[in-house]
Amino acid sequence: MQYLHTRGPIAFSLSDQLLKAGTSAGANYEESDDGSSDRDTLANQKIALREAKETRFRLRVLRECDLLGAERDPVIHESVELIRIMATVIRNRSR
Repeated sequence: MQYLHTRGPIAFSLSDQLLKAGTSAGANYEESDDGSSDRDTLANQKIALREAKETRFRLRVLRECDLLGAERDPVIHESVELIRIMATVIRNRSR
């Protein structure tokens, strides 16, 4: 994040949004463990999935704008895998 803060106002803004979405995904998924009902748990997991997708989007934008180098591609790939895992958990819970 600190690296992006040195790359200009657009990178700074995107990095701030990335930090918020990424930490929100984790916080919401963790909160889903303490859901007061199955419906509440599922709702928090869906929010976490949306935030994870937003995180992936921001990473891809940063990469496409060459604000992140190819060395960060594994992080983007991991975000795709994490989204797939979360979607599978949600789909199985919804059955």
